[in-house]
Amino acid sequence: MPRIIYRHPSVERFIVSAIGEPGEREFFIQARSSEGMNTVKVEKEQVRALVLRFDEILTDLRRSKVIAITKLEIEKDLDMDPLELPIEADFQVGIVGIKLNDLLLELTFQAISNQDELLIDDLDSGPDLLILTLDVLTIARFSMRAKTIIEAGRSTCPFCGLPMNASGHLCPRANGYRR
Repeated sequence: MPRIIYRHPSVERFIVSAIGEPGEREFFIQARSSEGMNTVKVEKEQVRALVLRFDEILTDLRRSKVIAITKLEIEKDLDMDPLELPIEADFQVGIVGIKLNDLLLELTFQAISNQDELLIDDLDSGPDLLILTLDVLTIARFSMRAKTIIEAGRSTCPFCGLPMNASGHLCPRANGYRR
């Protein structure tokens, strides 16, 4: 089957959201531009890793005095609207690539596959790709929203740090007793 490459050179909307009950949620990232809209399914830990990397990039840019984005600027147009319907994932994300060019970030999502490296150059074969070009304000807003979405999940056990269900969990630090 031929490779499908979705490109969004100027993203208008870039969000993450979760559907379902805590502990059973599915995470989706949506990108919309004049090219159309794409939705990809991701794991919660992929979102967490993306947020950590975005925050590192923003911190480095602030420290080098390249940008001066304030929290008020980020919150001003923060998109907390739900995912656009229909919510049908184009693919499940396997590998994420990030490249910073000046103040634009190129974000590449590659579909899950047997490949263990990001394959961008081969246009004819390989896993599907979603390639986005984002400005720093967009990644700051994505990061802020993503933190809210992640924190809305299950609370963590104060003793072992593992997620707890509403009924508690078997805590390894309590020798398997419920907390």
